[in-house]
Amino acid sequence: MEQRLTIIGLGVNDLKAATHFYEYIFGWEKLESSNESITFIKLNGILLSLYNREALAEDATVNGKGGGFKGFSLAYNTRTKEEVDTIISNLKQKGVTIIKPPQNVFWGGYSSYVSDLDNNLWEIAYNPFLPIDEDGNI
Repeated sequence: MEQRLTIIGLGVNDLKAATHFYEYIFGWEKLESSNESITFIKLNGILLSLYNREALAEDATVNGKGGGFKGFSLAYNTRTKEEVDTIISNLKQKGVTIIKPPQNVFWGGYSSYVSDLDNNLWEIAYNPFLPIDEDGNI
């Protein structure tokens, strides 16, 4: 098996609301291949897919009930500490829940956490040890 990731699939409670969040709050564009059952958003080299939580659980043959901490977070890394502050300020103005305000962290970076409508954690961080290229890749 090759070492790669192609799609991050998020099970969401309300596909229209989740799509709106990522399109109009994060400012990302959905792909034309999206439809009333699934939303695809092209990131740098991988896709983010939004799909009904119960349908995703059914497809995977697992129980779709449950909540709380999911045991993972998604990360958006920036090129500077100031970029973290700007993004968090913009998201806060749009009503996004800020879980942890931007701050210096133990590993030498600068980090904040926000949540989407389904309580998926997004870390918005500057990591001086992982430079971001012009295409947004580490």
